Amino acid sequence: MTGEPHLIFAEVSLDISRGEYRAALDKLAKVDKGFPESYIMHLLHARALRGLGRPDQAITHLKHCCRIAPSNQIAWQELIEVTVLESQSSPEPQEPEIDPVADEFEQLSIALSGFQAPRATENSDPTPIAEQQKPFPDDASIAVPTESLARLFIAQGAYKKAIRVYTSLIQLKPSMADDYRRSIDLLLEKL
Repeated sequence: MTGEPHLIFAEVSLDISRGEYRAALDKLAKVDKGFPESYIMHLLHARALRGLGRPDQAITHLKHCCRIAPSNQIAWQELIEVTVLESQSSPEPQEPEIDPVADEFEQLSIALSGFQAPRATENSDPTPIAEQQKPFPDDASIAVPTESLARLFIAQGAYKKAIRVYTSLIQLKPSMADDYRRSIDLLLEKL
């Protein structure tokens, strides 16, 4: 068989659409050595083999298509269809492969199916001022000590917390250490 590859592939595609799978394979056999990495060649092989009831060989060609053109969804879709049909028509029961991620999701799903969330006791009322002003302990660590925070603590009368902030600032800004020590001395007088 001679001619342009696209014409040959068109003829084979026409044979497959007519159900002439054997003729399609015969035509492909004459040219397949010239196109070992052809997506179309492998796709047409797969379709002809599928039509002849040889899904295992069709799967091999479809997998090759997926390697050649991984973003082309046609071969992927046909691979899924052939694989599903092959697994449904398989007479002997096979032990299913256990995907560890899917198994973990399944177990999690089962565990969560009986979960009852606690009833919410919240309402739309704002948090009372007294609760908003609950102080945290004087010895609690302060993640981001700043001069503004120290002034805020002084304004609230939380002198120990302000001293703690100034002590942290001495280590962070040694150039301002004398000012911070004077502020600490003034606060110690107020205690």
